[in-house]
Amino acid sequence: MSWIEDNLWGGLGLVLAGAIGAYLLVRYLVLPIIHSVVKRSPVKWDDILLDQKMLHRIALIFPVVVIRAGIPTLPTVDQGWADVSSRITDALLILLSLFALNGLLRAVNNYYITLPVSESRPIKGYLQVLQIVAVVFGGVAIVALLADQSVGLMLGGLGAMTAVLLLIFQDTILSLVASVQLTQNEMLRVGDWIEIPDIEVDGDVIDIALHTVKVQNWDKTISTVPTHRLISKTFRNWRGMTNTGGRRIKRAMHIDATSVRFLGDAELERFGNFDPLSGYMKSKSAELNEWNAELSTPEGSWGDPRRLTNLGTFRAYVAAYLRNHPSLETDNLTLLVRLLSPSPEGVPLEIYTFTDGTDWVRYEGVQSDIFDHLLAMLPEFGLRLFQNPSGADIRTINA
Repeated sequence: MSWIEDNLWGGLGLVLAGAIGAYLLVRYLVLPIIHSVVKRSPVKWDDILLDQKMLHRIALIFPVVVIRAGIPTLPTVDQGWADVSSRITDALLILLSLFALNGLLRAVNNYYITLPVSESRPIKGYLQVLQIVAVVFGGVAIVALLADQSVGLMLGGLGAMTAVLLLIFQDTILSLVASVQLTQNEMLRVGDWIEIPDIEVDGDVIDIALHTVKVQNWDKTISTVPTHRLISKTFRNWRGMTNTGGRRIKRAMHIDATSVRFLGDAELERFGNFDPLSGYMKSKSAELNEWNAELSTPEGSWGDPRRLTNLGTFRAYVAAYLRNHPSLETDNLTLLVRLLSPSPEGVPLEIYTFTDGTDWVRYEGVQSDIFDHLLAMLPEFGLRLFQNPSGADIRTINA
């Protein structure tokens, strides 16, 4: 011990050797034991902590603790230098603790997202707020230690700078409020399909953080949307469609108005024997006959009897066709076939129904098959689809 008391560098070397030994002991003896225990554990959260190298970061604290405890005890070290080394090692301990806390919070989030509740109530934004708070207070404590000032005095000065800090962290504050609203009101979850037309965002939410929400668009690009943007502006969430299990078809065919007419006797007989329309034709004919029988017209006058039209009959056929379609959900969801206001493009016949699934590819296939069939059926009812004249419609008459 007398050699250490007379040799400063020898004492410092011994402290440094002790610090290195403490790190090697923890890193290559303690950590492997903990690692083997964790691997045999039936729970998953401890594996996630290891994946975040939490224990490796904690291992770095031990050599600093040895240095912090060893240098002030050396008799050859000047008291002023001992105080400086203590302040530096204390600041380093705070910094390493912040690194460890940062890894711990990330590990907590990685474990939380494996739970079903994380889809409706993500906590990543709250954890990031804790990280910011920890970094701010840790940074103040480090500066106070290095400047040899009271931490309370530094925090008091920090309070005086509140207005400046509010200006600096205004985006963070807005994002925190937005994150709380999105979470508490269940406005957004990871996996939701959202659409923000004005910034061309259309896809699945893959991450919800404090400042940003990441959306993978259908073209596989990634859009990053500020969290507060989802509160201040309008966006569409398609979660309700997914939960319902049906995807809406809302599309119109524009019928040429000049092709709309009353049905002739031969057509009445033909459609009456057409299985999808036989029930409709029977009940409708009975209704019209009863109505027309009650008409009272003066002798010699011509009345205005109600008659079936080809468009009305086609509309009834479309409704019957959709009700019997195997890929549509018509029992619990709306099925509607209606005429919209006539326009210069013809008479819109709109179909409003839902498929029995939400898969995009299957949905488009079902929708296309329906309209393929209906377009081909139009001539059977004496109807034409409206179409603007093309080059093939123009004929040259030779004089």
